Order: sequence, then C-alpha cells, then structure tokens
Amino acid sequence: MAQRTPLQRDGGASTAVAGLRSPADRGRVGVYAALGASVGALPLPWIPDSLARRVRGALVHDVAVRHGLSLTNEARAVLADPWKSDAPRGVMAQAVRFVGVRLVARTLTRFGPLGALWPARNALLTFALGHLFDRYLATARTERAVRIDLDEARRVRAAIDAAVLRALSVPTPAVDEPTIIDDQRDATTALVDGLLGVIAGVPGRLLARLEEGFDEALAQAHG
Repeated sequence: MAQRTPLQRDGGASTAVAGLRSPADRGRVGVYAALGASVGALPLPWIPDSLARRVRGALVHDVAVRHGLSLTNEARAVLADPWKSDAPRGVMAQAVRFVGVRLVARTLTRFGPLGALWPARNALLTFALGHLFDRYLATARTERAVRIDLDEARRVRAAIDAAVLRALSVPTPAVDEPTIIDDQRDATTALVDGLLGVIAGVPGRLLARLEEGFDEALAQAHG
C-alpha cells in the first residue's frame, strides 16, 4: 500500500492533515527569542539587523515547515524584517537609524537596568513573530496553496505589528488576585511578594493581549 504524504496535493493546492496543524513548541520559539535578544545586544551598526533578519527568517521557516508549508523568498523577507515594512531602507537609512537609536540606547545603559531594554525588545518581537505566525497557520489560514506568497505574508506581518503595538500601548485592565487567607507575612515580605507576583504574571497577560490584538487585526483585514 502506498504511503500517504503529510499533504495531499492537487494542482498546486493542498489540504493539511489534521495532525499537522498543531501549535509549535513554545520552548522552541523561546530559543529563537533568546537568540534575538543576544543579537540585539551587539553594539555594532548593520550587523544586528542582519543577524536579527537571519534569526527571524529561520524562525518563520521553522514554523511554516511544521505546518507542511513553505515561504516564497519575498514572503520570508517581509516576515523576517526586524523593522516594520514601511520603515526606511538602504545603507544610509540604516546608518541614520542606527546612530540615532543606538546613541539613545547607549545613554540609557548608563542607568543600570535600562541597558536590558534593547535585547528585551528584540526578544519580545521575535517571540511575538513566531507565536502569532504559528497561531495564524494553525487557526486562521484559509488559503489552500502550499506556498505562502508575498501578499499573504504582508497581511500577517501587518496583523503581528498591530498586535504588538496594541499589547504595549493599550492600558492593561486590573487583574483579580486570589484572596489570601491567614496571611502570616510581614508588610515588607508581602510587598516584595506582590511585586514579584506582578512581574511573574506579565508574560501570561502579554501573551493573551498579543493573541487578542492579532485576532482582531486579522478580522479587520478580512472584513
């Protein structure tokens, strides 16, 4: 009996089997995010952008093939670009952007913990790209083509950018914390515990906001 392939092709169109459309391993996406953070820490012009593009390109390729899909070179370029698709391009534009942003970043690093903001930004954007691209392929993609083309990539990239902007700019609603019964802590311990608990809850809340914003942006694009 002939073996069945993961994709049943018919004249350039395809239907993925149900088992193929499972969420990508978040730990795997997290590794790419860590690589993005390390790239963002390099104090050199042009090189960070180039390496970030390599990391992000490998990430979207990894996610796509795990759904039995491929990317055109143009689609990969749009998704992998570390800056928005309407950002200035070219060597001179990159140099100007580097000088302005890096001078500000270098000044901020003198104030201790603020020096981690640049790598953290790259980590967040890389994770958002991998997680939301995987979410799109697993739950929202309606195209039957095996290959993701430029127009589709632009729609997805625009939705990802909108979701990140919304998650970071819209005020977060208050979170209902569990009621503590018979609290034996002193005031200082309770304060420190509370601050650490808020920090620990940031990734979960941010992830939920990213997904909500992404779903809304996709719905508006299709509407």
